[in-house]
Amino acid sequence: MRKSSQRPPSWATRAEWIVAAQACFMCNFPLVTLYSTLGGPAIAHGLNETQVTHIITSRELLETRLKPILIEVPRLQHIIVVDGAPTSWPGYPRGISVHNMAAVQKLGARPENARYRDAPLPSDIAVIMYTSGSTGVPKGVMISHSNVIAGITGMAERIPNLSEDDTYIGYLPLAHVLELSAELVCVAYGCRIGYSSPQTLADQSTKIKKGSKGDTSALRPTLMAAVPEIMDRIYKNVMTKVEEMSRVQRTLFTLAYNYKLEQLAKGNGTPLCDRLVFGKVRSLLGGRTRVLLSGGAPLSAATQRFMNVCFCCPVGQGYGLTETCGAGTISELWDYSTGRVGGPLVCCEIKLKDWVEGGYRKTDRPHPRGEILIGGPNVTMGYYKNEAKNQEDFFADENGQRWFCTGDIGEFHRDGCLKIIDRKKDLVKLQAGEYVSLGKVEAMLKNCPLVDNICAYANRCAYVVGFVVPNQKQLSALAEQYGIRGSTEELCASEAVEELVLKVITEAALAAQLERFEIPRKICLSADPWTPETGLVTDAFKLKRQELKTRYRDDIQRMYGGK
Repeated sequence: MRKSSQRPPSWATRAEWIVAAQACFMCNFPLVTLYSTLGGPAIAHGLNETQVTHIITSRELLETRLKPILIEVPRLQHIIVVDGAPTSWPGYPRGISVHNMAAVQKLGARPENARYRDAPLPSDIAVIMYTSGSTGVPKGVMISHSNVIAGITGMAERIPNLSEDDTYIGYLPLAHVLELSAELVCVAYGCRIGYSSPQTLADQSTKIKKGSKGDTSALRPTLMAAVPEIMDRIYKNVMTKVEEMSRVQRTLFTLAYNYKLEQLAKGNGTPLCDRLVFGKVRSLLGGRTRVLLSGGAPLSAATQRFMNVCFCCPVGQGYGLTETCGAGTISELWDYSTGRVGGPLVCCEIKLKDWVEGGYRKTDRPHPRGEILIGGPNVTMGYYKNEAKNQEDFFADENGQRWFCTGDIGEFHRDGCLKIIDRKKDLVKLQAGEYVSLGKVEAMLKNCPLVDNICAYANRCAYVVGFVVPNQKQLSALAEQYGIRGSTEELCASEAVEELVLKVITEAALAAQLERFEIPRKICLSADPWTPETGLVTDAFKLKRQELKTRYRDDIQRMYGGK
């Protein structure tokens, strides 16, 4: 494992994490995963609900996240800290012993301890994985050993030629089903894994000293998984640099970009363009990436085309959920069409169910549409101690096969590929009766260079509004065009700047062919980015709508005229 800074690697994505998980799997100890960004009450809820007796964590998380709530977790007996020092841990509640990982490894090396419990059965629980809480209190998803095997088998089949020659870079939290599944696939095929974090990933990352190399430059991975938020950032950063080029350079880049798009559509390669024009862009991820796997949220068409062209590797868009062990679909790597997530993996079946309220039916033409149901051996055992939710979201058919009702709306194309077009929980009704898909509005507007992040809001109101995190560089440039100067905080608080940004967003929405009633009529600007640490997005950067609504309650009242 390579360290990119003097700080210890994050416990969220670390070699010791996956080693500890494998040990638990082998000994048939059910493993409970919780996002460190959930907050004290949610973490305590998960620990108590599953009656956790042992915790493995880092010193930093023990001191900052766990120590304040330990008194609320009565069944906890042992805490194992992966960091090397100190050797004594004063100030912890009576009955809780704190150990260093090195000491535990010495215990395990003793001959009298060199025995294993009975091997797990396929139906035994491997992981209770708590969700990120984007829609409320986190739910613990029970994943059996057979679910894990089915899920990673389906994923591995869709990624060709996996071997010991491959190198994977891990930086997403291992409490996220996409990262855990990807690393288990790598372990199964003998691929190397290097550990990173979003703050040390690239040369320009926030915790990389200027002039130093980021983790991708040092590791030069061949495989990488990413959530759309990360790829959107790369896309916007590169395109900003393209705009700063001279007219001749910008014209050459645009010509090469469009030429390669045409050739990709014909199935042809462009080795000269790849070497002369896109080589520098490709080096941002180390220069050897052959497969990029995208999951966690829809990837915009513009970003997908950019990654295909500039990084000279296919993007496999996937669709899966914690409740399906991360497996559902992955697009074929030769399929360069955008907006689709591919066909079902070998581990599952997918069917559509009518959602009459939203106007989606299996009989729709030219494409059948409806709520996506996933069935197969990768569908998990349900939510821990939540029978009401289990009956609502899971069912078994006449053959005994388990199915999960995803709440996502999809359409099937003639070639068997699935496209995600909506989400039941994201659909809101305006006062005039029109239905608006908030997720669709956000996905379209995030392509605007001025928008780093956006949350659309409308709850039985007359029109849509939006909370916007603007791109600081673009915001300053826009304000300067109109003679407005100030810090980012001052610009975001300016009504004049707010109007200018709204105008740009409206133009972007019309260009994206959004309906008039879907376009935010008013916005508020946020100078502070939304990160998992703020509690406004999950670790996979999904919006936490309830928390955002609470944070911007006063702005909502202002945008709706005091309602």
